[in-house]
Amino acid sequence: MSNRPDATPSSEPTRSPEADVVELFAAQGQFFGRELWYRDLLNALPAAIYTTDAEGRITFYNEAAVAFAGRRPALGEMWCVTWRLFHLDGAPMPHDECPMAIALKEGRVVRGAEAIAERPDGSRVVFTPYPTPLHDEHGALVGAVNMLVDITERKTAEDRQHLLTNEVNHRANNLLSVVQSIVRLTRSDDVDGLRRAIGGRIQALARAHSLLAKTRWLGADLQHLVSEELAPYMGEEARAWVSGTMLPLRPAAAQSIALIIHELVTNAVKYGALSNADGRVRIEWRRGKDDILVRWSEDGGPAVSQPTRRGIGSTVIERAAGQLGAEVRYEWAPAGLVFEFRAPASAMVLTETDGSIQ
Repeated sequence: MSNRPDATPSSEPTRSPEADVVELFAAQGQFFGRELWYRDLLNALPAAIYTTDAEGRITFYNEAAVAFAGRRPALGEMWCVTWRLFHLDGAPMPHDECPMAIALKEGRVVRGAEAIAERPDGSRVVFTPYPTPLHDEHGALVGAVNMLVDITERKTAEDRQHLLTNEVNHRANNLLSVVQSIVRLTRSDDVDGLRRAIGGRIQALARAHSLLAKTRWLGADLQHLVSEELAPYMGEEARAWVSGTMLPLRPAAAQSIALIIHELVTNAVKYGALSNADGRVRIEWRRGKDDILVRWSEDGGPAVSQPTRRGIGSTVIERAAGQLGAEVRYEWAPAGLVFEFRAPASAMVLTETDGSIQ
């Protein structure tokens, strides 16, 4: 019997080919099990995700990608799951120039891109992609993964904000122009009188703007506008009557009407029916087929006569009326002043199709 060390029997059991096969199948089962788990995980995510090989052929997409694209693409399609792509300016974007194609061709991540995807039914969605190349353990490109994020609501909000900013700028410039006109036209023999005259007109504008702000600048009701101006004279001993149905005014019309009513009230307080305890004023309006008639009448005040010169108040009234293409008429009746204002309904009345500043 040999005493050589290599003749010593091995303590390790000999593996059978059957055991190797069982272990291989077990490893494969674990691999496919993990793959299914990852696929289930990706399908459960609400974000649209898909993968491609190194050439750009689609190898996988989740159900969110199907909902995003409005279609179920065939595996092997190139570059993107979407049907059609466009740049934000509306120009077509070829699929081989999309962010995923760029990421694969240039071997780099692409961030900050935005595009428009059109579905087969014609609907569109604005999105931002996140294409990321994938490499093996040796650094070789093996494919890419992309996530498509719907930003349609954000872009719509940005557009709405931009529109609102433009509208506010438009309103501010218009208001400043009106205030400048008021200051330029107003005259008085003393500083206090000038201050009161300018302040009163600006307050009339402010009341109109407060009413407009409540409707987000869609319009102001004529009845509310008139009642705001005549509020001090509509108490228990009513000295002012208002007659007319609700009439939604365009913003420009509300501003002009506020100035006109303010001038009429101011004149009535200084020289007309509201200058004594027995005087009364009445304002009424009616809508015709193509126009709006507003009528102001005074009663019970001092005797009036046609003025010999044109005052600042009448200038303000005529300019405000002129902005709406309106005609005005004065009648110095024995009972008091009668004033009529007739304007095209198209310039005055807010319609259901109006959704922005006019």
